[in-house]
Amino acid sequence: MKVYISVDMEGIGGVATLDQTVRGGHGYPRAQQLMTQETNAAIDGAFAGGATDVLVSDSHGTMDNLIHEQLDPRARLIFGTPRGFCMAEGLTDDFDLALFVGYHAPAGAVGVLAHTFSSHFTAVRVNGHDASEASVNALFAATRGVPVGLVTGDDVICALAEASLPGVSTVAVKRSIGFSSAESMPPSLACEAVRAGARSAVERSDPRKLLSIPSRLHVEFEMPNATAAELASGIPGVVRSGDRTVGREVDSADELLGLVTVAYSLAHLGVVTRLGLLERR
Repeated sequence: MKVYISVDMEGIGGVATLDQTVRGGHGYPRAQQLMTQETNAAIDGAFAGGATDVLVSDSHGTMDNLIHEQLDPRARLIFGTPRGFCMAEGLTDDFDLALFVGYHAPAGAVGVLAHTFSSHFTAVRVNGHDASEASVNALFAATRGVPVGLVTGDDVICALAEASLPGVSTVAVKRSIGFSSAESMPPSLACEAVRAGARSAVERSDPRKLLSIPSRLHVEFEMPNATAAELASGIPGVVRSGDRTVGREVDSADELLGLVTVAYSLAHLGVVTRLGLLERR
């Protein structure tokens, strides 16, 4: 059985502040360690549950956060950015199951470090509904015929995943108190819970438990400012429907993820450009 594991950082036990999740922050090295430990727990659980091959995708920020020399050598690793399919790079139709580790609540939700793909987006909607990274990546997985068996993170994303992803199990390693505060399991217990969750998910994997693929896909981004929206409106097919709102019909989940990758780069550029204009005043 081939298992794909996408690992983010904001949903890892013991992580709750921006200082931990941004390279250069004083807490970042500790967060790297915690992320690597939970990744290893998921890898070990997957193999204990019957996996014969495991591919890990480092899916946070610059996507090169995991401490490679400490990773379980039985797993392969995708890291670095940019990548055409973002957090789901390498997820192909020959995988049997996907596990999402360290995931977090979407933009607009009350959850630890809640955002969707970019902290610069104030909202991301698919077909009019607020989207999380878990829901978008699960949609991409479904187009490959791959079910999502496990989501780990805070209590908010776990509740959202249980309500929307068929057959998924969840492991809440912390409870959200606020955007940058949480009540967390100790790392050792978080790893035990993730390991058990991954093992159970692999053991009871059911290829029929797929997220439904809509007949149409319309993605909409609330950009951080008008400058970013102006930049994004230059993408062919993108329509600007408000001061900061842009959207587009897409033909597939592949195209959706590609648009996300371009849009969050333009969102960042819009913020940098606006700051530059303000500094020159």
